[in-house]
Amino acid sequence: MSNRILVALGGNALGSNPSEQLELVKITAKSIVDMIQSGNQVIVCHGNGPQVGMINLSFDEAHKNNEKVPMMPFPECGSMSQGYIAYHLQQAIQNELLNRKLNNKVAGVVTQTVVDLKDPAFKNPTKPIGSFYDKATADKISKENNWTMKEDAGRGWRRVIASPMPIDVVEKEILITLVDSGYITIACGGGGIPVIQEKNAYKGVSAVIDKDFASAKLAEILKADKLVILTAVDQVMINYNKPDQKALTTINLEQVQKYIDQGQFAPGSMLPKIEAAVQFVKLNPDKKAVITSLRNAKNINKTETITQIINK
Repeated sequence: MSNRILVALGGNALGSNPSEQLELVKITAKSIVDMIQSGNQVIVCHGNGPQVGMINLSFDEAHKNNEKVPMMPFPECGSMSQGYIAYHLQQAIQNELLNRKLNNKVAGVVTQTVVDLKDPAFKNPTKPIGSFYDKATADKISKENNWTMKEDAGRGWRRVIASPMPIDVVEKEILITLVDSGYITIACGGGGIPVIQEKNAYKGVSAVIDKDFASAKLAEILKADKLVILTAVDQVMINYNKPDQKALTTINLEQVQKYIDQGQFAPGSMLPKIEAAVQFVKLNPDKKAVITSLRNAKNINKTETITQIINK
């Protein structure tokens, strides 16, 4: 019986523009199909930071030059990035399967991720997106669009949005059906399009959901045996860039918490990946989470070359 693996792709697997991404996903597809050919069932999630920023910035710049071009709402920017990244991944994976004469099918689904409007993140937006503005222009845009604007490292004023925690996935029944039917499924791109539920309706909100936390949530929903978070390094390090730097292999939740308390993992970099892995294992004590690089993904069962987080 094959393992069901949810793979969370980092930004290094995608690039920062469409032409670069179209080439990089071919490399990504080889690693994903390697896992499939080894007998695993794979679900794919991915980041979208550069891509959604590019889309948002394009509309911002176009609006500056021509007021007839609308300012594009952020949920719509997220959906655009989800769609075109899924298209690139879907095509690259399908082509790699064809090259190896494998009959698996691939489906990309634009997905909405439910968040709570009472999440504290909405009271303290921290994620900068879009163009830089002078103070006067920032104040004007803030009033016109009800946006939060903050000064960013002396370079000007930018819009900032919240990064709430994911609590559910709207299309989960569709995804369960696809995965149970054997499709290689691409979902929750960029963490999913953030939506809130009001009575019997969903409504998009301006936010960015961390893709690693969204991946952990989807792995839970789809009953994945393993959450695999792919990043730039083969293994997680403690005492990073110091003489006593050490690679972590298999560690349990108690050990991980000690390292978190020591401040071993950088916020905004490795820490959210660790926290997402911990969340998945806590909620699924018999399952495992792996953090490694894309190039090392084929070795996810070789514990000496990866970082694996287990319950005990």
